[in-house]
Amino acid sequence: MKYSNTTVAASLAALVLSAAAATAGTTSAVTGKTVVPPPAPAAPVVTGSLNLNYNTHFISYGQDIWNAGTDFGDKGTFNPSIELNFDLGGGFKAILGTWWDVNSNADSSIGDAIQEVDVWGGFGYTTGAWSFTLLYQEWMYASQSERIVDFKIAYADGLLNPSLMLHGRVDGAEPFDTGLVTVLGIAPGTKAGPVTLSFPLQVAADTEGFHGGDGGFSFASAGVTASVPVGFLPGNWALNAGLTYYYTEESVFPTNKDDSFLTGTIGLGLTF
Repeated sequence: MKYSNTTVAASLAALVLSAAAATAGTTSAVTGKTVVPPPAPAAPVVTGSLNLNYNTHFISYGQDIWNAGTDFGDKGTFNPSIELNFDLGGGFKAILGTWWDVNSNADSSIGDAIQEVDVWGGFGYTTGAWSFTLLYQEWMYASQSERIVDFKIAYADGLLNPSLMLHGRVDGAEPFDTGLVTVLGIAPGTKAGPVTLSFPLQVAADTEGFHGGDGGFSFASAGVTASVPVGFLPGNWALNAGLTYYYTEESVFPTNKDDSFLTGTIGLGLTF
């Protein structure tokens, strides 16, 4: 059978028009008119989190900063923090944040009960379950500034959620040395009704002098955290609480009061 050029062109035009109609919307059975669905809402350009936490200890990569040791809650501290994430497209984001240490455990060189102010900025990239984060930080306390570069790799597989953190001190923190702490972690989790549970486990190693002692294995920790939504507050607020047990190596942390201790945290968190 032969087809004229006119017949072929007409058939192609009909196919194109029918395909366009199929992708443009659906046809209402009542009116017979094409109904175009509304566009999906655009992802927010800025997201973030606000946390208002009370901690029984201030633990910095295994170092018991206020030497609370096994005295649970005797030297507790209030630690507010906020972080903003700016969507750059293509899985990239810019990050800005700050964290404060507020207590009366010592005279403050900053003012009132503010013992430390940390600020950070950097970038993150997410592809599938993988995420990569690079941050530069300034930790300001006791009339000095400690400068930190962190690089974290995490894999959110929904089962173990493993991560690797490279925590590098590049300047400051006298009399401690510059160097690196390497932290391997997993954070299995589950849900029990409205409660989200997580069971983080970490093991770490220091370079020599980072915490004033030897290098090598530095600490191991195991914890449990719980988070439950707070429905009577506007926005995505949650009540968070947790316990973490630390075992630290005495030769690496010569300033720690005790080698092993239990820490606790409770607070409110807002995601937006």
